[in-house]
Amino acid sequence: MKTKEIIFIALFADLIAVGAFIRIPVPVCPFTLQFLFTTLAGVILDSKKGAMAVSLYVLLGLAGLPVFTGGGGINYVFQPTFGYLIGFIAGAYLTGKIVYSGKLTMSRLLLGCFTGLMIVYAMGMAYYWAISRFWLKSPIGLWPLFLYCFLLAVPGDICLCILSAILGKRLIPVLNLKFEIAK
Repeated sequence: MKTKEIIFIALFADLIAVGAFIRIPVPVCPFTLQFLFTTLAGVILDSKKGAMAVSLYVLLGLAGLPVFTGGGGINYVFQPTFGYLIGFIAGAYLTGKIVYSGKLTMSRLLLGCFTGLMIVYAMGMAYYWAISRFWLKSPIGLWPLFLYCFLLAVPGDICLCILSAILGKRLIPVLNLKFEIAK
């Protein structure tokens, strides 16, 4: 791996940590910029390096650094929202896979970002349901799960998908990343 790639991976791990603490007050569900930076990791770095950046962030949090929205430490795996962190890794990987599978077009960028978003929500909601039911012994119904973990949060993340696609279209050529740009 080249020095430039290692620096970008570390930079995105840092950006994700900062994004966890940039909060926009929304009732019930906290809205942070984590998703923006995890998606941009996939868009800008590619699938493997993007997933590595998000994995580094998660490992730092599990090692005890308070980089998650609710702190850090190995016990964070028992938090209902930990599934979203796992989803961030898979989402960054899938986003990068789609974005780098052909020419750099806005439609490919949007497809990658929205596909990553669906993965994040699917994994996050499934984990939330399972940990609430089996670990916390406080089951959550499907409608409250859908309402609080998807419906209230997804509008902001849709905006972040669009922003990620726009930033990716502009930043990839500037950063001199190897990519065939569609006119």
